[in-house]
Amino acid sequence: MKEKLTKKNQSVEKVLQIIEIMAQARSPMRLADISEKLDLPASTVLRFVNTLMAYSYVNQDPETMKYRLSMKFCQIGDLVNAQFSIRDTVRPYLIDLTEKCQESACLAIEDNMTVIYIDTVDGPDNLLRTTQRIGKAAPLHATGVGKLLLLNYTLDKLDRLIREKGLSALTCKTITTREGLLEELDKIRQQGYSLDDEECEIGAKCIAAPIRDYTGKVVACVSVSGPTSRMTDEKMESVKAVLLSATRSISEKLGSK
Repeated sequence: MKEKLTKKNQSVEKVLQIIEIMAQARSPMRLADISEKLDLPASTVLRFVNTLMAYSYVNQDPETMKYRLSMKFCQIGDLVNAQFSIRDTVRPYLIDLTEKCQESACLAIEDNMTVIYIDTVDGPDNLLRTTQRIGKAAPLHATGVGKLLLLNYTLDKLDRLIREKGLSALTCKTITTREGLLEELDKIRQQGYSLDDEECEIGAKCIAAPIRDYTGKVVACVSVSGPTSRMTDEKMESVKAVLLSATRSISEKLGSK
């Protein structure tokens, strides 16, 4: 029985290969091109493509006779996305991060130009910051996760954030100028992670990393936080390695390459 369950249907496999080949193409493809990439007779490929056309997954240009995938795949993607819960996916990673780092771990998203914490796991001493409780909001410019989420912003949207929300000082270390924030975002973009060095709360440090979807957009962030007495430079380096490994794995599950 186990052997039967592991057998693959070769016709389905070929259809999936056709879909992947067409998805990677930058322009509509000729039947001969698809056939060549699959190393299959054109007549065989045509049967598969005609079936995809019959179910509206492929369109053919009547003038060039070339084929391309239809927008039906976008509809399916939206349906899959509606069933997907990022919180459920990330939860085991938060627990693992807390155990490995012995500090608190959080999952955050953006809502209305604000950081919203949607899941948290306390460290061993339960010293999770008040701002990081589930459902709590925090400013984008003063948090590690928030600065990562700002990577999605255009300059126009960043200026709108500054006009509407301001860059208020939560501590003496908070970035409060446009120039300072832009410089910080450039640094984060290059290094791939973000730090909050007592910018949101004196006595607390955190390191955050982005979760990206299949488009490359930062859709959420994970952070590891602890008191400055424990979050030494040496510990921050070890936490960074574990955190980046976790967020890469999560991003891959979302289709990020």
